[in-house]
Amino acid sequence: MDLVTAALANPINRKILERMPMLGAPNACLVAGSVYQAFWNALTERPVAQGVKDYDLFYFDGSDLSYEAEDVVVRRAAALFADLDVLVDVKNQARVHLWYPQRFGGDYPRLEKVEDGIARFLVRSTCIGLMPQDGGNLRLIAPYGVEETRRGELRPNALWCPDRARFRAKAESYVARWPWLKIIETD
Repeated sequence: MDLVTAALANPINRKILERMPMLGAPNACLVAGSVYQAFWNALTERPVAQGVKDYDLFYFDGSDLSYEAEDVVVRRAAALFADLDVLVDVKNQARVHLWYPQRFGGDYPRLEKVEDGIARFLVRSTCIGLMPQDGGNLRLIAPYGVEETRRGELRPNALWCPDRARFRAKAESYVARWPWLKIIETD
């Protein structure tokens, strides 16, 4: 099974992706756990939605970096996805640099596009996103490809891993759920 097919086998992912254009958020995509966890679950013959705690949506709108502008999109998403009875976490990647230092400590670069945010997850093999396109097609965003994801390799992201302890904690939480995954810490 390929990653996109596995992600779409989760009916919540499918509904979110179908409705996402109605959100009106530029460059919106479904990212992270709900996508790669569906794949890992499918590879291990588990229910594809097992263990998904939330559904992360990224978008990129540099025209208004205020909290209030992002909150408008967050509230629209809450209404649009209310019947799904899941947590949908929406973040404008154009403004991450504004709140990251207070939440996580340390600086965060100002991003230029939504793909930059996807490329900065701590674990390389989790840098995955699906973006709806015209005509109902999906664009797979995988800056490091999907082979590490398929092989279950958990490496620190050389582009963005400011804290090896956070990487290790995240990687160990994945191994606890999918014991076949391998943590590979290289410098």
